[in-house]
Amino acid sequence: MPRRKRDTVRLSVFKGRETKLNRAIFHVLHQKAPQTAWQIFSLLSKNKEMKGLTYWTVIRRMKALQKQDYVLVVGKIETMPGTETSLYQLTPRAELAFVLDKLNIDLFLKEAGYDRILIALEAFKNWVP
Repeated sequence: MPRRKRDTVRLSVFKGRETKLNRAIFHVLHQKAPQTAWQIFSLLSKNKEMKGLTYWTVIRRMKALQKQDYVLVVGKIETMPGTETSLYQLTPRAELAFVLDKLNIDLFLKEAGYDRILIALEAFKNWVP
């Protein structure tokens, strides 16, 4: 049986092999930010769906998300004497991607008031190809 298409927008950050981990990282950083990679890993590894997740996978994904401008380093904290680790936080680009991933555009068009529609129209008017 074929899978049913989602009603929401599919963004490139939530496509491919990294979908589940990206969404989980965004969720953790959206609820509690800033976090170190180790704190993110420890929160994710408690989830049954993330069975087999390694710390180095989280590190690689955080570096990739940072390179794509979805995650940003906001500081460093000392973990052991002489070593520091980065604190990560979502960028506004990631916050928007997180909201758009949950947004049903068709439902928004049908039920939103004109004030919200005009705000969205103004925001996206200059980005139409």
